[in-house]
Amino acid sequence: MTVTIGYLLKQSRPRFWLYLAGPVLVGVTFGADRPTALVGVVPLVLFAYFLVPANVYLYGVNDVFDREVDRRNPKKERREVRYRGQRATPLAVIASLVAGVALLPLVPRPAAPWIGGFLLLGAAYSVPPVRLKVRPPLDSLSNGLYVLPGGAAYAAVAGGQPPIAAIAGGWLWAMAMHTFSAVPDVGPDRKSGIRTTATVLGARGALVYCATTWGLAALAFATLDWRGGVLLAVYPALALWVLTGNVDVGRAYWYFPAINTAVGAILTMAGLWGLTHGG
Repeated sequence: MTVTIGYLLKQSRPRFWLYLAGPVLVGVTFGADRPTALVGVVPLVLFAYFLVPANVYLYGVNDVFDREVDRRNPKKERREVRYRGQRATPLAVIASLVAGVALLPLVPRPAAPWIGGFLLLGAAYSVPPVRLKVRPPLDSLSNGLYVLPGGAAYAAVAGGQPPIAAIAGGWLWAMAMHTFSAVPDVGPDRKSGIRTTATVLGARGALVYCATTWGLAALAFATLDWRGGVLLAVYPALALWVLTGNVDVGRAYWYFPAINTAVGAILTMAGLWGLTHGG
C-alpha cells in the first residue's frame, strides 16, 4: 500500500502541484471582500482538491493514454514514473473524478462551471478520439484549464465571475507554459509521430511563440494593474533569454516550478495587501 501511494503521488507530479492549487490561492485572495472569507470551508476544500486529487486525475489520465508513447520518453526514467498498466492508476483517476463531480453541488453556483470545465478539459486533453494534446494548436489552447481552479475559487468567494482580462491573461500564460514544457520533448515526440504546437513550430519557433504569448499575457494583466503586467513580463524575458542565450531548454524548464511559485506568491501577497489595506 505504501509503495502504491508513493507511486501515485510521484505520478501526480508533486513538483507541479501548485500549478493547479496556486491559482486557487490567487483567486480566493482577489475574490474575497474581507479577510475572514479567505478561510471559509469552500476555499479550503477547493485548495485541498486542486492540490492533490486534481493532479492525480489530470496526470493519471495523461499517463494511461500515453502509455505507448512514454515508452520512448527518457523523462519517465528520471523525473517522473512510467505507467506500465498498474491498476491503481485508473482507480485513483476515477476516485479523483468522482471527488471533483461531488464538489459541483457543494460550491456556490458561479464556481461550478469552472470545476466542470476543468474535469472535461482534463479528459479531453488526453482521451481519444478528442485527444487535444495531438491537435495543434488546440493542445496549447486547451491548457487554459490550469486557470480554471483560480476561476472557481474567485467565483466561490466573490459570488460573481473574475474580470475578463484576468481570465485572458491567465489563459495566455498557461498556453505559453504548456508549449514551453513541450519543447524538451520535440525530439521524442517527432520520433513517435506526435504532433504538438512545439513539434510543428520547432524548438526555436516554439520559444518565439512562448515569448509572444507570454507578452500578451503580461499586457492583459497590465490592463488590470500595471504592476501585474511588470511582474508577468518576466516570462517573455525568460523565453527570449533561453532562445538567444544558448540555454538548454530542458534544464531551464525544471526551474519554472520555482519561478512560477515565486510569481504566484507575489500575486497572492499583493492581493492580501489590497484586501487588508484597501488597494
